[in-house]
Amino acid sequence: MADATTTTKTATTKKTAAKKSTPKKSEPTVVDNKTEAKSRFNAALEEAKAGAAALKAEAGERAGAYREQAKTRGTDLVADAKTYGADAKLRAGELATEGKARVSDGLSSLGKVVADTATDIDGRFGEQYGDYARKASRSLQEASAKLDNKSVEELGEDAREFVRKSPGVAVGIAAVAGFLLARLFRGSRD
Repeated sequence: MADATTTTKTATTKKTAAKKSTPKKSEPTVVDNKTEAKSRFNAALEEAKAGAAALKAEAGERAGAYREQAKTRGTDLVADAKTYGADAKLRAGELATEGKARVSDGLSSLGKVVADTATDIDGRFGEQYGDYARKASRSLQEASAKLDNKSVEELGEDAREFVRKSPGVAVGIAAVAGFLLARLFRGSRD
């Protein structure tokens, strides 16, 4: 029986030892895990906030750099546009002066041709019609001289003044000129 008692004591001792070696789930261990989890979550949240702040700062720097580039580029484009505008204005003035000279020469040449044919008109149709031709020739010569003596700016001002005084006539002349140009271009396509 001593053997049975020893066996029972050994078994009881083993159970007690097993109970002592297995940690019991107790409240302090759960609280420690929650605290640790909160701590890690807060650390991750702070890290995320810091990352967002860094991204915001970087975006601000890039936006500032792009804004500066755009401003510089805009200034350069405005300067280029002003240069091109000045060049275009100069070229337009040159073309207007050249056109004025050509029109003046054309009027003068036409006046000479009409004057040269005035004697032929006298013989064919009578002196009265020859006088009309000579008058037309003088008018063309005078118009050519006036055109030569005026600058392009003065001619532009004269045209504006004419339109102010007689807007109906100006519209009629523009309509006839547009019709003639349309006919001219339509005829050249056919």
